[in-house]
Amino acid sequence: LSVLLSLLVPAHTTRSPDCGGILTPSGLRYLAEVSKPHAESVLRQDLMAPPAPDPSPVSPSRNQIISVKVDKFSLTLIPDTGMRLSIEVDLGITSAPSTTKEMRLSILADLHVEMNPEGNLELVTSDCKPTLEEVQSTEEMDSKSSGSDMDKQINVEKICLEVSKLLLFPNERLMSLAVPFPITPRCQVQYLPLAAPMYSEQGIIISLQTTFQVAGTVIPLPVSPVPFSMPEPASSTPSHLILAFSEHFYTSLFSALEESGALNVSLLSSLTTATLAERITQMGSLFQEDLPVVLQAVTRSSPHVVLEEDKAIVKLFLTAQIGAGSSLFQSFLSVNVDVTAWLHLSVADTRMIISVAAIEDIELSLATSDVGPVLAALLEELFLPTIREEVPAQINVVLRQGVSLPHIASFTYTDVNITIHKDYVLIPCNLKLEARTG
Repeated sequence: LSVLLSLLVPAHTTRSPDCGGILTPSGLRYLAEVSKPHAESVLRQDLMAPPAPDPSPVSPSRNQIISVKVDKFSLTLIPDTGMRLSIEVDLGITSAPSTTKEMRLSILADLHVEMNPEGNLELVTSDCKPTLEEVQSTEEMDSKSSGSDMDKQINVEKICLEVSKLLLFPNERLMSLAVPFPITPRCQVQYLPLAAPMYSEQGIIISLQTTFQVAGTVIPLPVSPVPFSMPEPASSTPSHLILAFSEHFYTSLFSALEESGALNVSLLSSLTTATLAERITQMGSLFQEDLPVVLQAVTRSSPHVVLEEDKAIVKLFLTAQIGAGSSLFQSFLSVNVDVTAWLHLSVADTRMIISVAAIEDIELSLATSDVGPVLAALLEELFLPTIREEVPAQINVVLRQGVSLPHIASFTYTDVNITIHKDYVLIPCNLKLEARTG
């Protein structure tokens, strides 16, 4: 994929891509396949509508279209330009009960996607050539005159004006790509196209910039230290679509979660103030009754995600206030907790499910203490098991809904294969049109 090579050079420092995708030639073939019944339905509606009454008192018998069948419907890529839509429609026509004939309507249209002034992607027809010819007839007729009569009745110009509507992804669907998607109740993600797509032999390349909103406000994110770039694939892919996400995307996601407070967690320890007093003597003078010990962890700086070959890691920098009491929390220790954890990535429908799979490393250091000095080894012995178990569990509760991937309405992703590389994640997948309900 010279995939995002165009993506990859930011035209503007404030607008640089952090993810994108390629709709491959096989993806285009799939879109044509699922658009064919839709196109037939639209054409049948347009072409078989009753003709307007003829005002002339003596009118010859009107031709009537009695059947419309889309025989061929294809979408092909034209590198550097756009797409070519080719349609062949068989029409059954009758002008009297005993007279039927077949005609073929061929439509050749060039399409491309532009970015409109509002910043939305829009499917545009740049060229359209319709032709109408007679295939066979039950009796000798003047083909030329009947053809021109049919031209008037069919109104091929109108078909060309609306040819993009024969595809299943007209502009309402393209606009659905850029709607905000919820991650948590307070946090949303939005993918904004940076420019009109590029057309290469590998497919249609779309570059996207992610913005995250917390409580409805777009938040500033860490600046990408490295321009997002991807190597070319060894060979063409059978997948319909290839999505790519940079390391910066994942760091930005966790930064947005941190900003929204979603990574601040309350951890209930199996310890009590009485069991702690056996190891830290000054505890006894602080708490007369035996109370459960609670760790209230908050982020002290932005998380950071690192992507290596087959490995995704998140680094969390927390401060845990260790205290007692449920209604009135009284802190007696403050501990800095640095967690390095593996991330597991999967896809369900159109959402990327991210979870903390296992903790690779935890470092604890004493920040403040109301119960005198506490050795690092004792801190680890007392609190490490709770942190190791509870931090991933609580973060996974926050992440369990997943993060919506860029997608257009009515399509979902199947046959997903996620590969993690240095600095980016690649998600080849197939498109699947969801069955309509109701």
